[in-house]
Amino acid sequence: SDGVCFPTTAIAATATATATARGAMAAAGGKQTPSDFLKQVIGRPVIVKLNSGVDYRGVLACLDGFMNIALEQTEEYVNGVKTNSYGDSFIRGNNVLYISRTD
Repeated sequence: SDGVCFPTTAIAATATATATARGAMAAAGGKQTPSDFLKQVIGRPVIVKLNSGVDYRGVLACLDGFMNIALEQTEEYVNGVKTNSYGDSFIRGNNVLYISRTD
């Protein structure tokens, strides 16, 4: 993609608050931190659920410390029904409810 992608070190800042809270749990139980998850899904298909309930499905190109997300091959779903297809898309981080891997 032609957009600016941030290095994976920026991803660590993205999930700092959550990862800090889960850090001890991850060390003790071997669970995955949010930062680990985000590093693993770059370049893979994901579902991004927005606060509005709309889903965007595509390949995660990159994200930054504000959870701003760049997707490639993006499809928009409203109530489970595909409504639009886009090439590259950008989603502002404050709209994101969650990111889910779709393998």
